[in-house]
Amino acid sequence: MTGSDATPSFRLAYVPGVMPDKWVRIWNERQPGVPLTLTQVPAGAVAERLLGGDADAGLVRTPVDRSVFSAIPLYTEQTVVVVPKDHLVTAVDEVDPEDLSDDIVLHPLDDVLDWGSLPGRPALERPATTADAVELVAAGIGVLVVPLSLARLHHRKDLTHRPLTEAPESSVALAWPEDAKTDLVEDFIGIVRGRTVNSTRGRQQPPARGESTNADRGGARRKPAPGKPAAGKSAGAKRTGKSGRGAPKNDRRGKPRRRS
Repeated sequence: MTGSDATPSFRLAYVPGVMPDKWVRIWNERQPGVPLTLTQVPAGAVAERLLGGDADAGLVRTPVDRSVFSAIPLYTEQTVVVVPKDHLVTAVDEVDPEDLSDDIVLHPLDDVLDWGSLPGRPALERPATTADAVELVAAGIGVLVVPLSLARLHHRKDLTHRPLTEAPESSVALAWPEDAKTDLVEDFIGIVRGRTVNSTRGRQQPPARGESTNADRGGARRKPAPGKPAAGKSAGAKRTGKSGRGAPKNDRRGKPRRRS
């Protein structure tokens, strides 16, 4: 936001493959007067954008530098291997790293997985980007191991993917500069954590469009109309005893009869 009279906005940076569509929709419902600006940036550029004040928060891949950022883990992705549709591993539901021992496994410079050692055979050169590596897979030069979201992002009709077991995984987190947590950041935290509009945690939100307050829904107690019983009581209700079975009857059983 620039200037005291400027319209407030929430600026969210996100890395390729992370799709914040659901959270954006909820934001627009709850905050119709606060535009949400989305910017996709390379995974290695998110920190610079946040620290430079060009974004209020970011959907990032872990690890996160906790000395300067606060972060909330969101989810962990499945790791898959991207292969041509006629590759041998397409015959199985899951791929073991040993199944790739004869394949060239491409390792792009923007890889987001923390490998100890890659399976398969290394390529002579590392592709500059994941998109470049996908093109090489389509050309039959090798295979590529990535998080599932990146396989979907770079989907091609001539390629497919299979889950890879015993492989490193990538987790996604919401991060923001530790000394720059604003009310709007708190609002977005509530959305990604699934808080309702009326949650006591975080800021109190106005009703979303199309929603009504408790009073509008009949939450306020109403007085009964003249001649009608109050709610929860019937007109012919009888006063009950402690047992709840009605007033006790005049029972003379147990008393001795008089002799004539």
